[in-house]
Amino acid sequence: MKKIISLVLAAMLLLGCCSFAAAEELPEGYPEKIEGLDFGGQTVYIYDWWSSDDAEHSTRKADPDEEEQLLYEYRDWLEATYNVKIVNCAWDKGGWKESPQELANMVNDGHADDLCLIIIDPNFAGGPLANGLIEPWTIDLTGPQWLSSVSEFMTKDGKVYGVLAADEEPREVIFFNKKVLEDAGIDYNEIYDLAANKEWTWAKFEEYMEKVQQDTDNDGIYDIWALTGNGDRLLRGCVYGNGGTFFGDVNGKLSITADSDATLKGIAQRQAWDRFMPQKADFAPDGEWNWFEGFWKQGTTAFFVGQNYEGIGNPDNLMRSCDFEWGYVPFPMGPDATDYLYAAVDNICVIPAKCYDAETVLKLEQIYALYTYPTPGIDADTAWIGDKYTYADDRAVDETLATLRQPQHAVGNKTYLLGDENTVLGSTLMWNLGSGTPAEIVEAARDVWQFRCDVFNGDKTSEDLDSFLQQKEEEKKAAEEAAAAAEEAEEAPAEEGAGE
Repeated sequence: MKKIISLVLAAMLLLGCCSFAAAEELPEGYPEKIEGLDFGGQTVYIYDWWSSDDAEHSTRKADPDEEEQLLYEYRDWLEATYNVKIVNCAWDKGGWKESPQELANMVNDGHADDLCLIIIDPNFAGGPLANGLIEPWTIDLTGPQWLSSVSEFMTKDGKVYGVLAADEEPREVIFFNKKVLEDAGIDYNEIYDLAANKEWTWAKFEEYMEKVQQDTDNDGIYDIWALTGNGDRLLRGCVYGNGGTFFGDVNGKLSITADSDATLKGIAQRQAWDRFMPQKADFAPDGEWNWFEGFWKQGTTAFFVGQNYEGIGNPDNLMRSCDFEWGYVPFPMGPDATDYLYAAVDNICVIPAKCYDAETVLKLEQIYALYTYPTPGIDADTAWIGDKYTYADDRAVDETLATLRQPQHAVGNKTYLLGDENTVLGSTLMWNLGSGTPAEIVEAARDVWQFRCDVFNGDKTSEDLDSFLQQKEEEKKAAEEAAAAAEEAEEAPAEEGAGE
């Protein structure tokens, strides 16, 4: 009898051990547990300017779908495993414009009220990166969840200072009006085929534009236009689509790259394609900056240069407001490119400097990596599709978007390290395309651009830049006054002679 009891007890003990072991096993597909990572019940905040989570996660859906439930279960496991509460919410200290200054205030104080990571807009990334306001990341950033374009963009002196774990959002693309193409005898599937075979080039695009642009009633005004959209996006598409950039890292310094052959060809192509576009001065002299959206919706233009979100993902997007069928393809490749490329514009996750010790910084990096880990149980190869077939035709989703969301097509736009594009490139390039050849325009802008690079590189100060820009403005004003005086002097003798 004693022997039987002993065997039963042994079996119970073994069963208990097995149960304990089973409890310690990771759920299928979950990331390996990081030993020693424990937040002791603290809350980690991921601050942006749009999210609405709270400590109770009260914004979760009461009746989630299967994928949402899997996400909830994973994040609950994450919080229980690492003894932490993770809250992704809008920062109560300010929105996307205010966040960089609040970040600077936090660093200057050398203290953070919370354990936090902060999402900042790329337009404001340069200051924090140049002035040591953010911590370098030390964890492995080579996994598929990380946007390599953001890591490259935020690299300084060989260290990565900002990251983002998200799906890549394609930017410059070419939308097309199927009916306008069909009326011109073009099967729009030809364009999809060209794009799929990597034969969608500047030359092919121009060939189609030449064919569709028509003055049908011979009154000297085009009735069917080839192309409309934002001219600045067309410039960016031409430059990056040819493998060019405006600024880049050269020997560890942010430097001008707009004088490269690839970029100059891109600028020249933007100038050349202006002949295919209706001009605001002719069609909407008193209209808003986005007048071209209304022009496109008239249905008399074949192509529209825009961004992916204008067709897919936003319920109120431009293409949904059109009463004609449309499709879209990547921005065509220039002669110096071997694949479709676009300038990435993504938000950036940073950790404030001088607020935490090295151990805490590492813990924040690790928990962000775990929080943004692809949801276990969901097929990452298809999860991105969601409801996208309700926005566009199958080929737009299966071919165009499926291609462009791959990270090799996104290029970090280092213009943003110097400020927003309008400030850095507006008057010097984007709105000055008629002032000369690409080389002449770039050369005329060189001193201003170089000064901005010098400030970022720490060779000059922002106060130096302000003084320099004021001096340039005064010189410009003086030159304009001198030109006006000279013109007036030339006209005066003629007027005197006419009165004799």
